Amino acid sequence: MAKMADGIPLLSASTQRTLADKLYEKRKNAAREVEAVIRGLVAQQDHDRISSLLSLLVNDFALSPQSNHRKQGGLIGLAAATMGLGSEAVQHLEKIIPPVLNSFTDQDSRVRYYACEALYNIAKVTRGDLVLFFNDIFDALCKLSADSEPSVQQAAHLLDRLVKDIVTESDQFSIEEFIPLLRERMNVLNPFVRQFLVGWITVLDSVPDIDMLGFLPDFLDGLFNMLSDSSHEIRQQADSALAEFLQEIKNAPSVDYGKMAEILVQRAASADEFTRLTSFTWLNEFVKLSGEQLVPYYADILGAILPAISDQEEKIRVVAKETNEELRTVKAEPAEGFDIGAVLVIARRELGSDWEATRLEALRWIALLLERHRTEVLSFLDDIFPALLSSLADTSDEVVCLVLEVQACIAGDAQHFHRLMVFLVHKFKIEQTLLEKRGTLALRRLCTLLDAERVYRELANIFEGEADLEFATTMVQALNLILLTAPELAEMRSLLKQSLLNPAGRDLFVSLSASWCHSAIATVSLCLLGQAYQHASAVIQALGESDINVNLLVQVDKLVRLLETPTFAYLRLQLLEPGRYPSLLKTLYGLLMLLPQQSAAFKILRTRLKTVPSQTFMHMQPSLPHTEFPGLSAIRRTASAGGYSQILSHIPTIQTSSTSEDGERSSDNINGPLGINFAAQLKQFEHMQHQHHLYQSQNKAPRRTLTPPPAQNGHHLSRTSDDVSDSVRRTRAASQVRMPQRTSWRS
Repeated sequence: MAKMADGIPLLSASTQRTLADKLYEKRKNAAREVEAVIRGLVAQQDHDRISSLLSLLVNDFALSPQSNHRKQGGLIGLAAATMGLGSEAVQHLEKIIPPVLNSFTDQDSRVRYYACEALYNIAKVTRGDLVLFFNDIFDALCKLSADSEPSVQQAAHLLDRLVKDIVTESDQFSIEEFIPLLRERMNVLNPFVRQFLVGWITVLDSVPDIDMLGFLPDFLDGLFNMLSDSSHEIRQQADSALAEFLQEIKNAPSVDYGKMAEILVQRAASADEFTRLTSFTWLNEFVKLSGEQLVPYYADILGAILPAISDQEEKIRVVAKETNEELRTVKAEPAEGFDIGAVLVIARRELGSDWEATRLEALRWIALLLERHRTEVLSFLDDIFPALLSSLADTSDEVVCLVLEVQACIAGDAQHFHRLMVFLVHKFKIEQTLLEKRGTLALRRLCTLLDAERVYRELANIFEGEADLEFATTMVQALNLILLTAPELAEMRSLLKQSLLNPAGRDLFVSLSASWCHSAIATVSLCLLGQAYQHASAVIQALGESDINVNLLVQVDKLVRLLETPTFAYLRLQLLEPGRYPSLLKTLYGLLMLLPQQSAAFKILRTRLKTVPSQTFMHMQPSLPHTEFPGLSAIRRTASAGGYSQILSHIPTIQTSSTSEDGERSSDNINGPLGINFAAQLKQFEHMQHQHHLYQSQNKAPRRTLTPPPAQNGHHLSRTSDDVSDSVRRTRAASQVRMPQRTSWRS
């Protein structure tokens, strides 16, 4: 027991007993005696005795392991002592405050309640001096705000209001020391603690001398986390605080956008709709306000924006699209920290998005980067090119067209143009379904973007040396069908029609013919387009029995139907002068002889040939002996008992004239007037067909077994280049089946 120097106790025995009494009123009376004693000691300036009396109240009462009443008495006594000390209390706060704060965690709710009451009274006396213990008091109040006892919560709330008033008035408050504690508490999930924290953030931000905005990155994530709280009140308070900070950012001369942008990007991926919307609203303002400061973070921001463009919530989509457009207007440079590689990684990743809008924006970003930073983008070509090729299989035509535009932009120079074509061919080779679904669109679009003649010359060069002859045949047939039908290739067709008269047409004809040899009917088609009719006839005559298979018949069927389209209107008009174009008639009759009589194509072509002026044809002056189709002689002999005998009976005797004009005049020569060596071309064709025979003999096992496609009714071709996929499927299937018995084609 603390005593005076003369041995008299500082507090009488009765006062000490009353201070630990069960009744509050008795303890309160004892506290008044403590206050009176302290006032007397202050008047005497006897700080040693004051310190001894405070130690008595702390050790024997407030921290006593005995009854809670004794603790409560100690807390009341400390508050009374502080009031007795008055302005002198600041010298003894280090003894008074800790035991009171320690009581905040006592198991007895009444002790916690009286601790709040004691600190409230102490705070009223000490005011600004209490700020020295602010962090400890804040931590204790943070815990009490979630207390299970309503009375304790209410007491803590009253104390909290007083402490806020004291802090806002004080010039001793240190925000630098407080922020780490606030940051640590921001991730607490308890709703009462969250309300407590938001309340303090709002109060401190309202103090002009406290720069909360400068420390916003330290607790911004916690505020955004509160936006998804189950309590509407907490969400509203957090949103209100964030809105106030955003307004301050707009008016602030300098803000650290970078750290906050990282937080916003993370929160933009939240499952909570309101959190995402707020995050994108902030990002949108940041992009508008920050200028070059956010350049190093553009890749991360774009990674958040692109998926949000397809968000289910319309408001988020609108803000994300607006932010994306703002980003596109900023012409950032690598020297400013703009990471082109990182942006390309994001764009490539979003090419695999499930949403069309996101995929389109990813492609637009690649196109934009190519436009602004072509050299840097091309250095990442190996990374992005496979993704671009895979996107050709996209279900959206708009996506595929944009992919092709990007690829065409990459192929602006010769080196990358060749690489694009090689990559594209390889992709078609390993994914034949891609050729079926998107082959036509891809090839036609590239012809528009990169010049059709350039594309065809490059592809022809590639397929000329293609080792997989089956794939080469399929591709050549697809290219040939596009050549004959696509509006984008009209100029190229016009040039080929001048193959025997124009050097440019001749060069194009020769450059295509080598690879076109993979397909006999493609070669015939090219000759018909180039008006090299005698060579077309020679190609047909060069066909042997083993060449007449389902694949060839399918291609003949398509060619016959194409002859009825506007592309070959000039050819049909030339039939009005059979004497001038005898090799054309011979070619058409050759095609007729290859077709089964039951097929619609046979009837179409036969009907067309019946319209040839017969009198003119019959009265042509013979200048050469009657000719026959030597290549078909074997067929005539072996098919005499079958349907082919009836087909061959329709072939009239054809005479050629040395006075034929235009294309026929040149066709009678081994070499055309512009140097096309048709004899060499024929040998090249025969050699290629021989290579195909060897290839087929080495790959006899079919991948699948199909029956020949049924003959169609005799309607004209309604779809042209859009049917390349159907052509590819039928051609690939037909090349893998055996020819049916000849009797199956009998009429």
